[in-house]
Amino acid sequence: MTPPNPQPDSDPVISIRGLRKCFRRRGGEPVAVLDDVTFDIHRGETIVIMGGSGCGKSTLLNCLIGELAVDAGAIYYRTQDMPAPRDLVGLDERSLNQLRKRFGILFQSGALFNSMTLADNVALPLREHSVVDEAIIDIVVTLKLQQVHMLPHRDKMPAELSGGQKKRAGLARATVLDPEILFYDEPSAGLDPVTSAAIDELIMDLSRKLNVTSVVVTHEMDSAFRIADRMVMLEKGRVLKIGPREDFLRLRDTPADRLATREDRLINQFLNGFTAGPLTDAEGLSEYEKLLVAGEE
Repeated sequence: MTPPNPQPDSDPVISIRGLRKCFRRRGGEPVAVLDDVTFDIHRGETIVIMGGSGCGKSTLLNCLIGELAVDAGAIYYRTQDMPAPRDLVGLDERSLNQLRKRFGILFQSGALFNSMTLADNVALPLREHSVVDEAIIDIVVTLKLQQVHMLPHRDKMPAELSGGQKKRAGLARATVLDPEILFYDEPSAGLDPVTSAAIDELIMDLSRKLNVTSVVVTHEMDSAFRIADRMVMLEKGRVLKIGPREDFLRLRDTPADRLATREDRLINQFLNGFTAGPLTDAEGLSEYEKLLVAGEE
């Protein structure tokens, strides 16, 4: 597949082209959970990937970070040290790990190591992927913990932290190598509304201060509308709509009977959480297919 030729005003840092990912049923029949997914992620923006349960958003995230092999298509990265876009698909493990140093990941649970203090958790990527002195590591860890307002807790173990504090700690670790791209997997999941809003404020603050590109997978609509520059709506593994936040706000706030297309009415139903509409009327994925899309099989 031919690499994209980005226009000067768009400057995509990730270009996804014709992405297809299949899992197999127990009988061996393939199930396409991503089907011809194509869009760009621009440098410095916050893009939210959303959709109902089983739409493919978690699978897409795992493909973007190289955790899942794809069946077709390309994922071109162009970080600042790359003279030309480079396809993640097909990279050997060594090259893939080099690319991964340019992005950080905040996992849904925080994914802290329970046997390490908070400071040691944050320091781990530096110890694994750099040769700097421990004194420098301590300075960097201190700065990163200050950024997420967790410095007073640096010597605590993960079991002593609340859910929101674990998310903050995970974010400090995700930024410790100064990544160009941050991936967030359901950053607001399991948090109360006040803590969720605080995490959203932190995501926006870090995006401004670090000038990173943020890719957020979420089904929390309040959070999505707070942080997004652009939004991507998936349905059954396909891109239903991509556009600026304002487009989705308009669709959310327009009465469904004034929307001309099924796609717009479906998005309206999803964004408002209505129980009746094309999203629930249409024939959906089987329960087993939903498990496949969620990566649980």
